[in-house]
Amino acid sequence: MPTEIFGLMVALINFSMLVLFYKCFGKTGLFVWIGFATVLANLQVVKTIEILGLIVTLGNVMYATTFLATDLLNEKYGRPTAKRAVWLGFATLLSATVIMQLALQFEPHSEDIAQEHLAFIFELMPRVAAGSLAAYLTSNLLNVYIFSFFKKLLPNPSLLWVRNSASSLIGQAFDTLIFCSIAFLGLYSMDIWVEIALTTYIMKFLVSLIGIPFIYWMRAMKPVVHQN
Repeated sequence: MPTEIFGLMVALINFSMLVLFYKCFGKTGLFVWIGFATVLANLQVVKTIEILGLIVTLGNVMYATTFLATDLLNEKYGRPTAKRAVWLGFATLLSATVIMQLALQFEPHSEDIAQEHLAFIFELMPRVAAGSLAAYLTSNLLNVYIFSFFKKLLPNPSLLWVRNSASSLIGQAFDTLIFCSIAFLGLYSMDIWVEIALTTYIMKFLVSLIGIPFIYWMRAMKPVVHQN
């Protein structure tokens, strides 16, 4: 199957699972999603693929769902709730990074088969996580404030796509620049770094556009669980 088609399928599955979390668990489900999606995105990002002839990192789809979840919280429950969700994602990623670094310090048994593989993944994580922690907190808090600004400026419910797109366009630009600078600058040659940064931003924004119908769907949705 072509990578582009498979990638589109993965994006639709990710957004559909986000919808399911919200339908079943309400805003609590969005908080949980943001927490684990932030961690998974930072594990996926160490893998690079080629799509549409461009070099991109994985994790863009999963990461874009956190922006969508935050925007939905902002739209339906207000800015303070969206900010709490951002801080939850930050705390989750920070905790996961610290815990896994401690886990790697245990001397593995002679019959152990996991240490080498865990180390291969998580020894890259501190730099990746440092970039992501800085980028995530800056860009997502910025995203919350930009979304709120456009919500006041353009409050019409039909203009949700403008609020979502504008906040994502600006927020993800900051996210990509900060993350790629900390995580990859010096690790790759400059031409590859520029290509990764540019294509990462383009892919994040394209994925966020795919998510627009899903945020309208969730805004109209009544979760199964009662929300206080």
